[in-house]
Amino acid sequence: MNLRELDIQELDRRALALTGGIVAQVKGDQLPLPTPCPDWTLHGLLRHLVSQNEGFAAAARGAGGSLSVWRGGGLGGDPRAAYEASAALVGEAFAEAGVLERPFTLAEVRDGATFPGRVAIGFHVLDYVVHAWDVAATIGVPWEPGEELTAAALLIAERVPDKGRGPGAAFERRTPSPDGAPPHHRLLALLGRDPHWAGGPC
Repeated sequence: MNLRELDIQELDRRALALTGGIVAQVKGDQLPLPTPCPDWTLHGLLRHLVSQNEGFAAAARGAGGSLSVWRGGGLGGDPRAAYEASAALVGEAFAEAGVLERPFTLAEVRDGATFPGRVAIGFHVLDYVVHAWDVAATIGVPWEPGEELTAAALLIAERVPDKGRGPGAAFERRTPSPDGAPPHHRLLALLGRDPHWAGGPC
C-alpha cells in the first residue's frame, strides 16, 4: 500500500468523525486534566484541534503560510460546538475540486514547507487519529479507529522523518515499541506516545 492508493479524503472524514465522537464525551470539569501531550491540558489540546482544523482549511485555500491562522482557534463556552464548526470548515476545504494536487503551505511544519495536498491531508489524518487517542486516554473512554484507519495512519507515520521531531515540533519523537506490538500500539509509539499512559507525560 502507498499513499496514492489511499482515499485520503474519506479517511480524513473518518478521522474527524472519530475525534468528534470522543470530544463530544468531554465534560466541563475535565478540561483542566493533564493529557498525554505534556504541554497541554485537555482544554489546550481541544483548542489545538480547533486551531489545526482552521489552519489546514486555510492552507487548502492557499493561506497556510502565516502562523496566525494556526493559532486562533477558540473554544468559547462549548468545546464540542467549536470542534464541530472547525471540522466542518476543514471538511469543506478538503472536499474542493483539485485539492489533492494543490500546494499546501504548512507554517507549523519545517519552517513553513509546502507539500502536495494529498500529503498534507495525510498529515491531518495522522494528527487526528492520534489526537483522538490523546483525548480518549485523558477522559477514559474507548478509542476505536478500526483496522483501515489505523493501517493508513501507520503508513503515514512510518514516513514522517525523525529530523525535526520533538517539543514544539509538529510531531513528537518516536518511542520504542516491542516486537509483536499490535498496529494501534505501534502507531502511538511512532508519534511518541505510551499506549499505557494513564495520567502522566508520554
